[in-house]
Amino acid sequence: MATTEPSLDDLPIPPSRPIATLDARELPPPQPLRKTLELLAELDDGTAVVQLNDRAPQHLYPRISDRGYEYETTEFEGGVVTTVWKPQD
Repeated sequence: MATTEPSLDDLPIPPSRPIATLDARELPPPQPLRKTLELLAELDDGTAVVQLNDRAPQHLYPRISDRGYEYETTEFEGGVVTTVWKPQD
């Protein structure tokens, strides 16, 4: 069931972890994929990326998995939120 609005409190990462947000809802394909991968490359491994999109980023999942990231996508009324993070020991 989709929620009405995403909440940072519901992210699958510790609240103390820094996040970078990318609103990709208005970007045409393949820009959400490219911009998310570029952002991940710029950030340190301790920072999570929260991507807002109008659809699940299906083509992103294998690319981030291959790079050692974990992710979770949650639907909300205006689209989806995908949280991407590097597991920490």
